[in-house]
Parts: sequence; C-alpha cells; structure tokens
Amino acid sequence: PYGDVLEAAGKPDKIINQGFCGRFHDRAQLSFSENGRTGISIFKSESRALPYVVEMVERHPEGSQAFIPMSLDPYLVIVAEDANGTPVNIRAFMAGPGQGINYHRNTWHGVLAPLAAPGLFAGVDWIGSTPNLEEYTLDPQYVVKG
Repeated sequence: PYGDVLEAAGKPDKIINQGFCGRFHDRAQLSFSENGRTGISIFKSESRALPYVVEMVERHPEGSQAFIPMSLDPYLVIVAEDANGTPVNIRAFMAGPGQGINYHRNTWHGVLAPLAAPGLFAGVDWIGSTPNLEEYTLDPQYVVKG
C-alpha cells in the first residue's frame, strides 16, 4: 500500500535484444503533478548501522519517488500510514539485493538508509519549483533493531 518493490523476479514480461535480455515491464506506479517534470537524480548516502533510530519521516505531495540501488548492498525501507497529516504505524523492511523501491505520492517514508557503503542510488522523482517536501519529526523516535 506504500509503493512498489522494483525487482526482476519471476518470468520476464518480454524477451528482447535478440533473446539476451528479459524485460520486466512497467513495475512502478509513477504519479506526478502537472507543475513539474520527471527527473533522474543520483543520491549518495552515508551508510547506517543497526539498531537504527528513525528520527524523522518525510513525504512528497507533488510526486512519487523511486530509488534504485546502484550496488547489491542491503538498505532499510521505512514507511508509515497517514492519520490526518500525522505518520502512524511505522514499519521497516529490509530491501533484498537488487531491489528498488517506489514510494507512492504523499506516502510517509524514512530517509535513505543503506547498511553498507557506497550508499549509491538512482532516483526517479518530480522536479519542479513548488514545495515538494513535508517532514515530520517523530516523538517518540522509532528504533529498527534488525
């Protein structure tokens, strides 16, 4: 309900490139407001360790946000439900090797939390001039124990 897991699992939708490549087609529900455009960015985040303290979550009202790891290292995916503008029922998941994540538009989520260096991700999200970030400081904080 928070987004989409991006991975090459199961049978490809189509075999392409003279039979040498499987295409796993249309794996994310991208959604963007009309006030901007879709962009691809590169993110480099410092690695974190378990137990990991989640101090803040954020969401993006103008568009979905996808992160595709550029290494096979693990990272945390932290999400929460919304209750009238307040994040509730925080959950944490461990992304498997080669899995990306697409957070649906306006979904509360944690910051990038790679568990190993280099913490390098490609990101696909909304680029525009209007505000697209809402942050919420957690009190009490949420701890991911591992």
